[in-house]
Amino acid sequence: MSGQQPRILLITDAAGGDTKLCQFLRDNYEVVQTDGPLSALATLEGENFAGIYVMSGHASQLIEVTRQVQKQRILECIPDGVVLLDSENKIVWHNDRVRQWCEEDQLVGKNFYDVLSSPEILGPDFCPFHTAMSSDCPSSSTLRTGDNLYFQIHAAPVYEKDDSPSHLIVTIRDITEDRLQQQKLAAIHKAGLELANLKPEELMNMSVEERIVLLKSNILHYTGELLHYDVVEIRLLDNQTNKLEPLVSVGIDAEAASRELYALPQNNGVTGFVAATGKSYLCENTREDPLYMSGAEGANSSLTVPLILHDEVIGTFNVESPEACAFNESDLQFLEIFGRDVARALGTLELLVAEKASTAAESVEAIHTAVALPIDDILNEAVNVMERYIGHEPEVIQRLEKILLAARDVKQVIQKVGQTMTPSEAVPHALQAEPRPLLVGRRVLVADADDSVRSAAHAFLERYQCSVETAHDGAETLYMVRNISALGGYDVVIADIRLPDMNGYELMQKLSELPDAPPLVLMTGFGYDPGHSIVKARQAGLKAVLYKPFRLDQLLETVERIVSSNPAVTQS
Repeated sequence: MSGQQPRILLITDAAGGDTKLCQFLRDNYEVVQTDGPLSALATLEGENFAGIYVMSGHASQLIEVTRQVQKQRILECIPDGVVLLDSENKIVWHNDRVRQWCEEDQLVGKNFYDVLSSPEILGPDFCPFHTAMSSDCPSSSTLRTGDNLYFQIHAAPVYEKDDSPSHLIVTIRDITEDRLQQQKLAAIHKAGLELANLKPEELMNMSVEERIVLLKSNILHYTGELLHYDVVEIRLLDNQTNKLEPLVSVGIDAEAASRELYALPQNNGVTGFVAATGKSYLCENTREDPLYMSGAEGANSSLTVPLILHDEVIGTFNVESPEACAFNESDLQFLEIFGRDVARALGTLELLVAEKASTAAESVEAIHTAVALPIDDILNEAVNVMERYIGHEPEVIQRLEKILLAARDVKQVIQKVGQTMTPSEAVPHALQAEPRPLLVGRRVLVADADDSVRSAAHAFLERYQCSVETAHDGAETLYMVRNISALGGYDVVIADIRLPDMNGYELMQKLSELPDAPPLVLMTGFGYDPGHSIVKARQAGLKAVLYKPFRLDQLLETVERIVSSNPAVTQS
């Protein structure tokens, strides 16, 4: 009976081979005939045979190949999937990796796309099998299944003799992990860009504190949603003190969150080490790590990265987990990328604060520049009129005094508005004027015929909260000094050595005749001293000389020295 005969796989060419030999084999064996090696591969995959008879000029090579495939010694061992497809995209042969992915035992004869549940073709070639078969060239594409698995396929035509290809050899690689990681990186980067992405209309209606709160909220939102971290601590580095100040703390013990930490590699925990070295630190077991200092209760592993902006460490970003070895190199990469975006957002926030502060300062300065000298002109004119009416019209004097008071109030209001719009805590350190407490509230009178000098006096000295008034000549200077006694007088008078109506020494003599005369500082160019007024003034007790062009610090130091050495001068 045929069931008791040995089974033989007969591989013939398209013509069918030697008819007599085929008939002999059929009389003595159970013969299964295929018309080529590729068909034979599929048959060998699903059935057992006592032998293979090949009617081909390459019998020895084909037998060796079919033996290797049958014993699964080569293709079954590789991590990628391999399938042989016919012209209708049906599976002729496959290795075991494909069976594992599809979770089916019988795949031969089924459509390739069907066994992968009709995946979406993402490109770049949206018909890779058709392209490879019709062009005789390999083609590649990416597939996405309904289970959100990603496969990269590479299809190459298989040739038999001189015929056109009728089969494709397709390799399949699971790239799900790589693709999901790329998507996560893209999502993290997008989130980072949105951390401090404020529209102009939003910015105008938000205070500095509100922007900081929004930034903190965004950081925590994306840290939880994308990175899935519940314990987060962010500290910012104070470059002046080297202290790491807490910015965000969620899930950290209150005592640990308020702990003083510095950017030092020893005795300041992992956070101090990371801030000092600029290197990320993966702590796999907190109980065994010598650098770790307790943070979250029950934490067994932590990951800390530096916040770096323009190649400088500006803080640290720390996350912790109750599980040991909870973080890997991917987590490290994700947190470093997100950390760079957080640092950039913090830098953007600082720039926004600086922009708002500098814009306000520029606006106030522009207003002040526009009104300072005109108000001084009002003061000058008012005191000139007062001098003429002294002893004659008391009512006129009273009205003029009200004008003087109102003009000075306008200047003070402008200064106070400027300080309110640009408070020192909202201004970046680089934009803040160096504190000079000796100058705060001092009244300074500057006498010079040059408008630019008088304007510069306002700009330079009022930056340090001095109250500045100006005069054009010596007479105005004397009038201004005489008519401010009710407000406590000037703390110092700075006058050019050559005024239109008198020289510096003459001004000094006239000032000395007034009660409670203010100290005098003379300004002069090098080598210019007609009548030797500097020498005479020094002999008469001149306090100081400024040689033009003088630096701002020289002006400030001179005024400070005068007001601090004059016991009659008290700070208003």
